[in-house]
Amino acid sequence: MAFGAIIIGDEILSGRRQDKHRSKLTEALGARGLKLSWARYVGDEPPRLIQTLKESFATGDIVFSFGGIGATPDDHTRQSAGAALGLPLALHADAEREIRQRFGDETTPHRLQMGVYPVGSEIVPNPYNGIPGFSIQNHYFVPGFPVMAWPMVEWVLDTRFAHLHHKEDYVEQAITVWDAYEGKLIPLMESITTDFPDATLFSLPTIAAEGERRSVELGMKGPLERVTLAMERIKLEVESLGYAWQDKP
Repeated sequence: MAFGAIIIGDEILSGRRQDKHRSKLTEALGARGLKLSWARYVGDEPPRLIQTLKESFATGDIVFSFGGIGATPDDHTRQSAGAALGLPLALHADAEREIRQRFGDETTPHRLQMGVYPVGSEIVPNPYNGIPGFSIQNHYFVPGFPVMAWPMVEWVLDTRFAHLHHKEDYVEQAITVWDAYEGKLIPLMESITTDFPDATLFSLPTIAAEGERRSVELGMKGPLERVTLAMERIKLEVESLGYAWQDKP
């Protein structure tokens, strides 16, 4: 199954805050032998958010959505998820219990709004402050705050998708080719691509600043056996072209 991410918030698009969720999600997935297939950024504008979620629900992918699930006027994710699915919103009994446990006598209708989800949702526990996120149709909605969101994502991966951990035979390996122009390596890349159609070659050149060495990151991703064979050949051919290389960690 493919994994996707939706990062929500005008503050991300305007640059007032820098997104850290995509890289963290990639790291969390990678530690479990999984990978991120796609990511989308969208602001807090409800029509665009609804359309984004409609398209996301239609994929059938496992999706983590970050941000916009609070109860302030600029939080529209809960409502947009309901609209995208054509479902009404209602206070979730488990969420109400968690919120009341968190706030006690200071529980207000405003705070209970944070437990209002599309009908049919389940809660995603929040170990930081007890205010849960929610899930529906393989979409997992968590806060925008990393200190809350990341433990919630890991809980989902370890409780809902442990059966997928390290199931796929997929690795990435790469080398740094020093002092090389990417264009000089194209015949090599074409040959590897033809001979290893069951793996994927990638090439990432650097633009060297003054005083720095030019380099190209050259690698393969796919099944371990095929990637290993391809990388052995890449290293030999890079050496035959007269370039020095070193393994990427």
